[in-house]
Amino acid sequence: MLAGFLRGSRGLFLMSMLASALAALADMLAPQIVRVAVDNVLGGRPTDALPAFVQRWIQQAGGTDRLAEHLGLLALALVLVAAGKVLAQYVYEVCKTRAAERLVKTMRDGLFSHIERLPYAWHMRNRTGDIIQRCTSDIDTLKNFLAEQMTNIVRIFILLVLSVGFMWSMDRDLTLIAMAPVPVIVLYSFYFHRKIGVAFLACDESEGVLSTIAQENLTGVRVVRAFGRERRERDRFEEQNHQYTELWMKLARPLATFWTLGDILSQTQILLTVVFGAVFCIQGRMGAGAYIAFLSYCAMMTWPVRMLGRMISEMSKAGISLDRIRYIMDSPEEVLDQGLTPDMNGDIVFSHVSFAYEEGAEVLQDLSFTVPAGTTLGILGGTGSGKSTLMLLLDKLYELPQEQGSISIGGVDIRRIRTDYLRRHIGMVLQEPFLFSRTLAENIGIHQENMEMERVREAAKAACLDETILGFAKGYDTFVGERGMTLSGGQKQRAAIARTLSQNTPILIFDDSLSAVDTETDAKIRASLERRFGSATVILISHRITTLSKADQILVLDHGRIVEQGSHEQLKSAGGLYQRICAIQSAGEEAAG
Repeated sequence: MLAGFLRGSRGLFLMSMLASALAALADMLAPQIVRVAVDNVLGGRPTDALPAFVQRWIQQAGGTDRLAEHLGLLALALVLVAAGKVLAQYVYEVCKTRAAERLVKTMRDGLFSHIERLPYAWHMRNRTGDIIQRCTSDIDTLKNFLAEQMTNIVRIFILLVLSVGFMWSMDRDLTLIAMAPVPVIVLYSFYFHRKIGVAFLACDESEGVLSTIAQENLTGVRVVRAFGRERRERDRFEEQNHQYTELWMKLARPLATFWTLGDILSQTQILLTVVFGAVFCIQGRMGAGAYIAFLSYCAMMTWPVRMLGRMISEMSKAGISLDRIRYIMDSPEEVLDQGLTPDMNGDIVFSHVSFAYEEGAEVLQDLSFTVPAGTTLGILGGTGSGKSTLMLLLDKLYELPQEQGSISIGGVDIRRIRTDYLRRHIGMVLQEPFLFSRTLAENIGIHQENMEMERVREAAKAACLDETILGFAKGYDTFVGERGMTLSGGQKQRAAIARTLSQNTPILIFDDSLSAVDTETDAKIRASLERRFGSATVILISHRITTLSKADQILVLDHGRIVEQGSHEQLKSAGGLYQRICAIQSAGEEAAG
């Protein structure tokens, strides 16, 4: 998975690692120049103890005598090495930053594209705030690890190996003394790796919950204000935020211990080197230049050892974030482009359909009915009776198991119909209309790029929305707030209806989508639907008898079963549930009148 994300930035990461390696080599050269200047040029020591490549450079420069006469050459060499390091560091930073940002873009694009193709059921199982957190914080954690730690791995390796190599060539005993704390640093880094990983996972998951609470309250602010729940929601957020903070404080303890131990051991390493190095200089075992160079290499070795420990600890965080991102990427996408593309103007047949959400109780129990092409079916039932589930199954938003019956259109089982083709031919207005933060025209014509305004207005007129929109200052260019918050409930429902009508599909589903409009507007919309879509198969789900009264047939559901079936005239005098609801609503209308 990660290799796929790195496809567009792999070259830049490699370039940054190469530049980092060159900067490390420049760091290695500077102490050797100082050593030569102090011990060999000024101190007159023989060059036999120097590395072979340094001896060759001295010979090419004319020997130590010529260098003693021209100390400026050594100064120039230091300047050139420093300039080379600065250039390499610049290339490293530029390539690293570009690679990291390109990686982030690739990951976000890939995650968003994959999430868009995940099944409806997957989205119902996962909290929006947690998904957002995985696509933001977890990506940043992974980016920081790759950009800050992984790109330095070559530099760490070069500094560690060459530092130890140069130190070993100067004095083996002092090298062993300087290396004594290193195994301890590595061992406790691995120990803290697991502790930090467990604590970071808890923090990450808690942040996902916090993001969900914030996201729900920001999108549902009108509900919170309408019911006066500000204090309760604030307390809920603060409680979760407190828990999230406590988890980070808990994580801070092992991190503080980890870095404190690292500082103590690193400083101990330098202290041992300084003390024993000074003793060796007094004894004449090393020259002053070698001592200075040794201390420089010891300080250089301290950084990669600590970075190695940091890499191990940060690896635990990155591993957790990678697993959380992998959970999304490993979730199987919905197959949309395989199957048949039959004529969608045929009869809709539900045959012995039963269904349960995951391991819950059955929502639908052995339902069988037929909707002849071009007719209108009305569905009435209480909350939880399975009305919306029927439509979700028809649109393949939930897959109907093989052993739980079948649904067919024109004699073709919908399991065999290409999913994107099926959904393009079924227009659905859901119970809760969702409008995007765009203009009204863009919301109505969202399913087609640059839809003609004439077609947009035609759909709005059918939904009895055209006059309302023209009453706005900017008309169809009126910007709709997030989730349609600038519109009333009825306006949102009519905008959603207009969006569906603009598709001109042979099958139309209205899932309790006229509940927020008044009775008069309801009648106008139904009359408009009859005129405009007389040949379409229409399924109306509603609690309102007047909405269903003109349907060719009506199903009455109760606890997932069909308890009544027939026309309005048949059912209103059948003495069943439909008649009781009809009497209650008629009495209510008379009382209101």
